[in-house]
Amino acid sequence: MSQQVRFSYLSSGRSERLWLSALVQAMEQASHPARRAEPCDSKTLKALRAQLVLPAQPSFPSSFSLRN
Repeated sequence: MSQQVRFSYLSSGRSERLWLSALVQAMEQASHPARRAEPCDSKTLKALRAQLVLPAQPSFPSSFSLRN
């Protein structure tokens, strides 16, 4: 899954939907049994685990607010 998704300037709602669609597509591809059986090197796993422990950083302003 070395595919990277880059978004040009879009309205916040549209870019959020595109990001979510890309995430769903990546998860569907990763869930296929043949894909899950592929070996993954330990260096990649270590980098992914390090990324997962970080707090989420939104890359675009959200239309949602905690003040609601």
